[in-house]
Amino acid sequence: MIIFDHVNFSYGGRMVLADLSFSVNPGERVAILGGRGDIKTTILKLILGLLRPDSGSIIIDGEDITSKTEDELRDVRMKFSIVFQEGALFDSLNVRENVAFCLREYSKLSEEEIDSRVRELLRVVGVGYAIDLMPDELSGGMHRRVAIARALAASDPEMFLYDEPTSGLDPVNADTICKLILNLSKKERGFMIVTHKVYDAMKVAERFIFLRDGSIVFDGNMEALLRTTMPEIRIFMSELQIKN
Repeated sequence: MIIFDHVNFSYGGRMVLADLSFSVNPGERVAILGGRGDIKTTILKLILGLLRPDSGSIIIDGEDITSKTEDELRDVRMKFSIVFQEGALFDSLNVRENVAFCLREYSKLSEEEIDSRVRELLRVVGVGYAIDLMPDELSGGMHRRVAIARALAASDPEMFLYDEPTSGLDPVNADTICKLILNLSKKERGFMIVTHKVYDAMKVAERFIFLRDGSIVFDGNMEALLRTTMPEIRIFMSELQIKN
């Protein structure tokens, strides 16, 4: 479904991704670890065509998207739902209106149908009781779950893209988000999660890609990750108090 073919990307004269090549198949559960947070987030933005590589190709379902226009990218973007780290809810809209926003903009549903869909999505992510609350009344975990509900409202994705979904959350809320990510990945719907939290990544992912200086230095399953002797990965995991 997703192929990065010798992708290079720089920002402000600084190399962010260097000759990056990997592929992700439909239904895979992939965690991208290591490196600076903005480097990992760049990968998600490249997949959506929000950024364009300096060189190399990004292929989605057999189509090279690197030269597509904004109009042509719309169909590509509908294949994904992305949840950015900050959640990006509209502060002036309550939970109901935040989730309904994309339905009003991009669907032909009636107001009655929109209300029903909003309630269903909030039930799916476990915050139906918060429908009338404002964003500043939500806890960090609730805020993140409403952001996921809004992402679901935007499309019926083939794959989810998560940008640091448990960052800044306490262990209980982080665990809740991990369980939600797993529940939403059923029915062969995979995801990519970029995170610095190995412990949370290990709860949800089956494949782990580790970056250093914008290049891949490790790509394997959990068993291979736990058995690796690469010093930088061992240090990275020990700093997060991962025991194996």
